Amino acid sequence: MVKTIKKSENEDEIKKKLAKLKAELKQQAKVGTKKPVKAKKETAEKAAKAKKEAAQKAAKAKKEAAEKAKKEAAEKAKKEDEEAKTPEEELEEQFSDEQIRNFQIEKMDMDRITNKVCEIVSAYEDKGMLQSDLWKKLKLSNRDGSRLALRLERRGLISREKILQKDRWTYKLIIEQTPISLESLQNSPCLTCPVEQKCDVSNVYPEPSPLNCQLIEDWIVAEFSKKRK
Repeated sequence: MVKTIKKSENEDEIKKKLAKLKAELKQQAKVGTKKPVKAKKETAEKAAKAKKEAAQKAAKAKKEAAEKAKKEAAEKAKKEDEEAKTPEEELEEQFSDEQIRNFQIEKMDMDRITNKVCEIVSAYEDKGMLQSDLWKKLKLSNRDGSRLALRLERRGLISREKILQKDRWTYKLIIEQTPISLESLQNSPCLTCPVEQKCDVSNVYPEPSPLNCQLIEDWIVAEFSKKRK
């Protein structure tokens, strides 16, 4: 009787152990199947990420290459435009310095037209004015106007600045030196001043001096007002 009971207990323990072992094996089998699936998923995600990064790098490189090509093309076009000759540059090749300096416009007083050009350009001060606008004011052809500008530049009366205007290269004229004409001295009080012979810049007031002469001061103000009108 006792032996039978022990045998029965042993069988129960063996069954429990077998059941436990089966459960452990089953659990291990589940874990074993999950691990390869997880690893496969991670590998796929890494591959997708690497592919995406490679695509982004390729797109960035393509964009940079396109921008570089565009920039180089723009610089090349700009250089070609700058190297393109203006009518004045073509004239400079056709005429010698002496021919330009001695240039005359038929039936025109060159001293008068020179003073007129300087007077108009000087009104624009350092900003300068487009030579095409000046030729319209003076009713000159582009050819005569361009040669006149070169003549005045040779004499140091104006300077020319090459600029791009409406997709075309032209010049802006800037005054450098206004020539003195007799007309500017016509109303000078010095010509009829009774103490002109005693007048000197080194004199001390009240002795006559152009530095403290009310007549000269009034004359300058009057002439300046005329020019502004």
